Amino acid sequence: MRYFYPKEYGAVGDGVHNDAAAIQAALDAAHRNGGGTVVLESGKIYYSDSLRLRANVELHLQKGARLKATADIGGYIRPCETINDPKTARIGNPVTGKPSFAFLYGYEAHGCSVTGEGVIDANGHAFVERKDRYYVTGNFYPRPTAIYVEKSNHISFRDVTVTDAPFWTLHPAGCDDVLISNIRILNDLDVANSDGIDPDHCTNVRILGCHIECADDCICLKTSNGNAEYGPCENILISGCTLVSTSAAIKIGTEGVGDFRNVLVTDCIISRSNRGLSIQIRDGGSVENVRYSNILIETRRFCPDWWGTAEPIVLTTFDRDEATRSGKIRNVSFTNITCKGENGVLVHGNTQNAIEDVTFENVRVTLSKTSKWACGLYDLRPCREYGVEAHKNAGFFLRYANGVTLDKVKVRFENVCDEYAYALDAAHCEHLELHRFDGEAAHPGMDAVHVE
Repeated sequence: MRYFYPKEYGAVGDGVHNDAAAIQAALDAAHRNGGGTVVLESGKIYYSDSLRLRANVELHLQKGARLKATADIGGYIRPCETINDPKTARIGNPVTGKPSFAFLYGYEAHGCSVTGEGVIDANGHAFVERKDRYYVTGNFYPRPTAIYVEKSNHISFRDVTVTDAPFWTLHPAGCDDVLISNIRILNDLDVANSDGIDPDHCTNVRILGCHIECADDCICLKTSNGNAEYGPCENILISGCTLVSTSAAIKIGTEGVGDFRNVLVTDCIISRSNRGLSIQIRDGGSVENVRYSNILIETRRFCPDWWGTAEPIVLTTFDRDEATRSGKIRNVSFTNITCKGENGVLVHGNTQNAIEDVTFENVRVTLSKTSKWACGLYDLRPCREYGVEAHKNAGFFLRYANGVTLDKVKVRFENVCDEYAYALDAAHCEHLELHRFDGEAAHPGMDAVHVE
């Protein structure tokens, strides 16, 4: 393995001078060499414009090294402009187009990697402004993605810490064989859209042993319209992660023009989150073959600026708008799950599109009011017909869901509020099965199970 040092190409590493040209020269030299490792050295702060990751080149940050993004948007790569194909040049937000700006960017950078125990500082607060005491948003949109790697196979991200992302943090798109291992993402919990990891139209992805704190979703599988030229999102393993989120800790959707299938999520701990596990389908893509197991979930309500009302588990499929029909959700299981928070499980299809074949086995749900925010609500956004809907909170709230099985499920209430009600509240559900169900109502004299 050959090593390349940016100082040999003129890098200063003092946190003041812009070292982008020197670091890029080292990356390019390693690429011309047929591969190699570019080393950012301990004790140095490399202040830099955007960088292009190269095939078979490892960007390695030694412990104590910091790579800090500049505050000048003029120094950022615009991914759409780097691809000479007008069909893909759709600049816009992630729902409708590719990211407009990226700090670290790779295209067809097969075999590239970002490693080491140093820090990537995305300098997010240079691009945001405060809306209120609970919420920070951008002074332009969309803001830079910290790391965006597209159409690149056999790629790895290991051990690094990424902080202060102004928008999505790590976004692989159209990639096969992606390893994300033991990384830390530490974003402020009030910066909107600062997702952690967003595999988009990716296959054979392993996300292992990561710790993520961020506003919006910690880990979110997507099949965005902006990258619709790529295939489904499938064969995904998420394991051994600790997660804190103001939206959903682990989500599938809402951007879902393509399918999601074959997803395993296991041995994770979710704490202080607005939602735990979420599948939100609003576009034409469908979800099937998803398994969640051995997960601890703790939820709390954040301010109403954030989607979600502290549901530990959410499965919803709604049409995004009049012109868009949502896909199916089917064959999903939850095994050995413990949930405690301000709301219960939400499973909600629609009149034309019921959710199918969902199993809860050895699942415990405890509702406990802890925040100052209102309960008695379910958040069904985004969709054309619903919003934040007022309903009594139940341990399990099921609507338009067929083939749901609850086996060895327990529901309890603590710190009860007036808007807590049934252990199970179901309507428009066919083939609902209860086995060894142990549920208590929130108030004396109330039935534990309410089925219409």
